Amino acid sequence: MTPSRTFAAITALLCAVATASAEVPAGTGPAALLLTGGRVHASGQISEAVAVDAGGVILAVGSAAELSGLRTAQTRVVELGGASVLPGFHDVHVHPVFGGILEKQCKIAQGASLASIQARLKECVAKAKPGEWITGGQWDASAIGRIPDRGMLDAVAPENPVLLGDTSGHSSWANSKALITAGITRDTPDPAGGIVERDAKGEPTGIQRETANDLIGSHVPAPSAAQTQAALEWALHEMLSYGITSFTEASVGFSAGLTREAGVWLAVADQGKLKQRARLCLTWAPGNAEAESVIMGRNAYARERLSPDCVKVFLDGVPTDGHTAAMLDNYEGTVAGRNDEAARKGMLLIPQPALDDAVTRFDRMGLTVKFHAAGDAAVRAGLHAIEAARKANGFSTLSHNVGHCTFVAKEDLAIARRIGATFEISPYLWDPSPINDDITRAVGPERIRRVWPAREMIDSGALVVPGSDWAVVPSVNPWIAVETLVTRENPGGSARSFGKEQAISVAEAIALFTVNAARHEGSEDTLGRIEPGMLADLVVVDQDPYSVEANRLARTQVLKTIINGEIVYERDAP
Repeated sequence: MTPSRTFAAITALLCAVATASAEVPAGTGPAALLLTGGRVHASGQISEAVAVDAGGVILAVGSAAELSGLRTAQTRVVELGGASVLPGFHDVHVHPVFGGILEKQCKIAQGASLASIQARLKECVAKAKPGEWITGGQWDASAIGRIPDRGMLDAVAPENPVLLGDTSGHSSWANSKALITAGITRDTPDPAGGIVERDAKGEPTGIQRETANDLIGSHVPAPSAAQTQAALEWALHEMLSYGITSFTEASVGFSAGLTREAGVWLAVADQGKLKQRARLCLTWAPGNAEAESVIMGRNAYARERLSPDCVKVFLDGVPTDGHTAAMLDNYEGTVAGRNDEAARKGMLLIPQPALDDAVTRFDRMGLTVKFHAAGDAAVRAGLHAIEAARKANGFSTLSHNVGHCTFVAKEDLAIARRIGATFEISPYLWDPSPINDDITRAVGPERIRRVWPAREMIDSGALVVPGSDWAVVPSVNPWIAVETLVTRENPGGSARSFGKEQAISVAEAIALFTVNAARHEGSEDTLGRIEPGMLADLVVVDQDPYSVEANRLARTQVLKTIINGEIVYERDAP
């Protein structure tokens, strides 16, 4: 047994003894914070109270009487009134900068009809200056009833360039003014890894897929540093209100550019405005000099609660109307106006040899790699690259993760455990919704039965973690995810379901957000459980999720969020 494993075993034994007896070792000092009179879910047992020392470490868990000796005149006592206490939640795939910026743009409700989109856009045009860019989203082809075109936007915004992102974030919709401003014509070639949709005459329709989004997006003025920081600060508070104490920014650079966003993260941390523990995944693509520069200088951005130790790699697109997710088998049908290989099987954005080399290099540098991999062919490519890194560098504590995993081949499930890879799934997308209607139409009813195969992933023994992908989804509330993990229905229950055979239990769902996510982040020795010696990252909620009906889980309200023993959010506070 290695020294680290020996230490972990001794620590676990001591914690178990302390939990059982609620005794506190001599010299640990009084409680700075005492939560009492509730239902504290600690190591499979329900206790009444939890005490935390001045350093943010859990002193003891037990009854109010057992912990009364730790209380002094200086102890902050929180009477729970029967509320439940859980470990803080970890969202391992979120886009807070994007979420905050989207709030200030021409925001469109997901699932909006064409008439609703046009009405909303008309409002945005009325507030804009002549010729000013109008950006925002999100639109869904299934809700519109067809793949839209530029004429639909021209009807209400003929003079302002308009660029709207779809719900997936992988397609954009532009009006004629935007196409003209960006110089997009019938002669513009498709960029590598991207598609400019064209009509029967070969003219651009206004729809761009994947890297083609940048053809127009690069002409949109980027948010300033001040705008980016304001967006981030708003998003951080939003996540605190839902009990998210740790998270991974899954794609630094997505909204305002890599260097600018990294600098804003550093500023927020240095100004004491970053309460959560944040991991940054720095967006990388082959040949991107800015990405290479920021990655090489990553440690300049590192702080106590800010870890820029992750690299994001996009392997494919999404299995919706554009058919850009890389699939092992053909999509159902093709895309109107296209007869290319991408329309049949999607797009793998990085050749396997180049991907293997990149992941092996990042692994050698001690960096975790997070893949965007929606199609089963992309998941397989990511697993292959992780295996190549293991063969070249040996096994390590790095938990590279294949993100989204909308579709995974059954024969690939066991590979993840064998090579120490993590499956990251997107539970907020599971309830029936417009984007799922697009996915169902794209792949057919048989394959949709195994969409986001959480049950099979857990049963394979692989590490499984959850990522909201907010603001691709409209809310970062993890309780929506917990409920839909369990029911695979709309929150509150619905006749329709989505991948019902892949449903899991409440305990398994909460474990994904707590102990599993902490393990993935390499912090299972300090976070993810309520035990003496662990850090006091806690969430107080108004109902016991283990006791309520499954279709009421999404109604769970966070009353308090605690990080390192500090109460950083209170629901009733102004």
